[in-house]
Amino acid sequence: MATDPKSDRTGDAARALVALMARLRDREHGCPWDAEQSFSTIAPYTIEEAYEVADAIERNNMPALKEELGDLLFQVVFHARMAEEQRAFDFGDVVQAITEKLIRRHPHVFGDAKGVTPEAVEGLWARIKAEEKAERAARGSHVEQGALAGVPVNLPALTRALKLQQKASKVGFDWHDPKAVLAKIREEADEIAEAIDNGEHNAVGGEVGDLLFAVVNFARHFDIDPEDALRATNLKFGRRFAAIERALAAHGKSPKDATLSEMDALWDEAKAAEKVAGVQSG
Repeated sequence: MATDPKSDRTGDAARALVALMARLRDREHGCPWDAEQSFSTIAPYTIEEAYEVADAIERNNMPALKEELGDLLFQVVFHARMAEEQRAFDFGDVVQAITEKLIRRHPHVFGDAKGVTPEAVEGLWARIKAEEKAERAARGSHVEQGALAGVPVNLPALTRALKLQQKASKVGFDWHDPKAVLAKIREEADEIAEAIDNGEHNAVGGEVGDLLFAVVNFARHFDIDPEDALRATNLKFGRRFAAIERALAAHGKSPKDATLSEMDALWDEAKAAEKVAGVQSG
């Protein structure tokens, strides 16, 4: 049987990357910085690279996406190499594990469950995940218990709030009317004002957290990802503030030389210009 040249190229490239990582980690001939790293010191870089992948996608920049995916893959190889050094697992084990998991979780593709809808696939996926969790528990592996189990603590706070609420909703702990959530948002905002009025400055942080949690809940009722929504607003703010800076520079000024009322007026102009240009605004 003829081999697929592209498949051979992919395999060769993966093997070369694994070998390169082993060389970098070599205590005698490798890179001193790479050699001294651990799972915990590399984890922040792994998270950062995942965000850079998302950023390239947001900008629809394919050359950047190729580069960032490579950086993220390198993180996977880095962790796998450190695990191999501890005789825990290697890169091949990682690939095999995810391959087996994907086959197991797609019986509608690789098994007998054919012709299912996207909604049914989601339910099938959840059922299989639950079965896997039960099997791990039966083997004596530690498995988090409770309706909220399985939501990583280190997720971005807005994303974790969303996932916690989704899990709570599945067991009936949820508002069914978005207007009730909106009322909760107003209630939380009032509690912030009350804490300020009472001089309870130490309580303000907690109240702000409650307000953000309620806002995430409101977004969830409209299938809005709060991270995506805030990311878009951050981009919008940066775009409009840059317009303020350009307008001020045209008159030989910078923001620190301008009054708040001047900058507010320029903000409104930037917002109006975006509306005319058809840029999504708010």
